[in-house]
Amino acid sequence: MAQHLEAALPVGADPRRYARALAKVREAALSGEISPDSPRPVIGASWQRMRSLGVDPDRGGQAEPLDPAGVEQRRADSGLAGVLPILRDGLVGVAEEAAHIMVVVDPEGAVLWREGSSTVRRRADRLGFVEGVCWHENVVGTNAIGTALVARRPIQVYSAEHYVRTHHAWTCAAAPLRDPRDGHLLGVVDLSGPAQTVHATTLALVDAVARLTESKLRNDHLAELERLRASALPTLAKLSGRAVVADGHGWVAATTGLAPVDRIALPAHCAPGQVWLPAFGSCVLEPVPGGWLVRLAGEDGVPTRVELDLSKSDSTLTIAGTAGSWTHTLSPRHAEMLYLISLFPEGRSAAELAADLFGDPARTVTVRAEMSRLRRNYGSVLARRPYRFADGVEVVVRGPDAPGRVLPFSTAPGIVTRRGNRSATYQ
Repeated sequence: MAQHLEAALPVGADPRRYARALAKVREAALSGEISPDSPRPVIGASWQRMRSLGVDPDRGGQAEPLDPAGVEQRRADSGLAGVLPILRDGLVGVAEEAAHIMVVVDPEGAVLWREGSSTVRRRADRLGFVEGVCWHENVVGTNAIGTALVARRPIQVYSAEHYVRTHHAWTCAAAPLRDPRDGHLLGVVDLSGPAQTVHATTLALVDAVARLTESKLRNDHLAELERLRASALPTLAKLSGRAVVADGHGWVAATTGLAPVDRIALPAHCAPGQVWLPAFGSCVLEPVPGGWLVRLAGEDGVPTRVELDLSKSDSTLTIAGTAGSWTHTLSPRHAEMLYLISLFPEGRSAAELAADLFGDPARTVTVRAEMSRLRRNYGSVLARRPYRFADGVEVVVRGPDAPGRVLPFSTAPGIVTRRGNRSATYQ
């Protein structure tokens, strides 16, 4: 479903007058005074994070920049070098004509590429907005790049919406770039320029190019799966037992002795040998070109403990049982759902989970589909009617150091409410 894009500048607003109004709202927020106006919710939430982190509103912070060799290594590891031509074709020409620069950062906020208007690049140099620096909001305050990394959504930031005063002369629009294989964040693409160049359509353009980039990554993945399928079929034809050939992200290329499935949840760090998977029990992993051969041994291990770790940017689920333990990196949506379920040992109905996730109890079809995927991956750990962790399984949730920072990208009402509970604790 298409997501709503909220431009920073209201339709018909005078940019200069609106910038002055934003400056007054920011000053009131910093001083604790009551203001007749409020920042947009996504900006207000970011300002609150900045205050809790102690970011200097006048100068921001500094992080040790990467050296040129470090930048090159991050570029190679980013998974974005192959789609850089799409980003350039869609944005650099516009950036040069509209007095902007295109910036691409990795999930930690390190600036990997910066191209566009030479005049604006010189202005960015004076700000320290150069390749190799960290532009995460934890370092430089609320900005489109860093805040998009946290909120995991396209965002435009204008003038005094920036938390740090020295950034008020800028406007920026950024969109996340996700890996279609697992939904994890690859980085952010951004257009930045002088505040007077703000335009509502900039955000839509950046978002459209980001989606086009993800489409290219998705097509590349499908081609890789097809190659894996062609090479795996002769191997599977020689086996008499149940087996699956999947890529490193668990996407299934071919099966034998099993009903077809799209994806299986492999351990976070695969290695050849015996492994226990919640969906299949005891298995043997063998490397094949481009993926893994998973042979099912058929011995089930009873799960006794679940640990949901939300303390880092990538959430993980660890399941321990009588046959061993297993850890898997969760998609943002599955992290939200498992966290919400953990809050209610008695369980949640599909309608209750829909209200928790979307604020709409009627969206039960989406909830049931996602819960079906979770139960296929995690076997007997999850029960249904109502949805909950199974009886007899110890559940531990590891969270950040403050409830207000739990799953900061999430806008799910049930999680936003939890963030407001300052007395909440984790195990």
